[in-house]
Amino acid sequence: MCRNIRTLFNYEPHATPDEVRASALQYVRKVSGSTHPSKANLEPFETAVQQVAAATQRLLEALVTSASPRDREVEAEKARARAKARYG
Repeated sequence: MCRNIRTLFNYEPHATPDEVRASALQYVRKVSGSTHPSKANLEPFETAVQQVAAATQRLLEALVTSASPRDREVEAEKARARAKARYG
């Protein structure tokens, strides 16, 4: 999985449309193998990003959980601690 795709479900506040689009963009970049598509491929690339973002938004709206929402700052601090332990 691409490291830049972040978990978007069960956070308070909910994922923003920009976060959903950024994850969709990273997914399409990974699948296509291209971070900057050529002019010939720009339209299908952007269409794919829009479709993946829409599917992701529908998924996030449909998921349910009984777990309490995670706090973005707490999760970010945990990630920083993991990175510090890993990289020193």
